[in-house]
Amino acid sequence: MPPTDAQKRATAKWHKEKVEDIKFRVPMGEKAIIKAHADQQGESVNAFLLRAAHETMARDQDKS
Repeated sequence: MPPTDAQKRATAKWHKEKVEDIKFRVPMGEKAIIKAHADQQGESVNAFLLRAAHETMARDQDKS
């Protein structure tokens, strides 16, 4: 069953209040490679990129 108008409004409100977008550009063909890797890990591309960012920031923090 498709979402109701109220559900769509609630989702849009939640996104506006709780999440931010980051545009991430990659060379042609790289998106498919990233998606395949994320799929292999059982993650969405978004979850994979967020995990990669967090792990890199933690590793960089340890270097300091």
